Amino acid sequence: MPKYLIEATYTLEGTRGLLREGGTKRREAVKAALKSIGGKVDSFYYAFGGTDVYAIFDAPDNVSAAACAAAINSTGAVQLRTTVLLEPEEIDEAVKKSVKYRAPGK
Repeated sequence: MPKYLIEATYTLEGTRGLLREGGTKRREAVKAALKSIGGKVDSFYYAFGGTDVYAIFDAPDNVSAAACAAAINSTGAVQLRTTVLLEPEEIDEAVKKSVKYRAPGK
């Protein structure tokens, strides 16, 4: 199953919700959202700095991951950035593919 990295930043409204509910309840909400699309959370961490949450999760496909991210972003309580993660074996396959590309100006 494909893996994804989420970097989440709470808005003011989201931070207020976090203060009311605590971190474990927010993690459970994310787990429930992912379960509803057939995915699961691998890891979930809070952090200092510009990004409040880092999470790695599995989803059945990019469409399901995008649906989940859109639903969470639409609340206005958090801004997500989602990155598709690739296994080393996938990179092995990728570098074996022949790609015809011309660099700009060449």
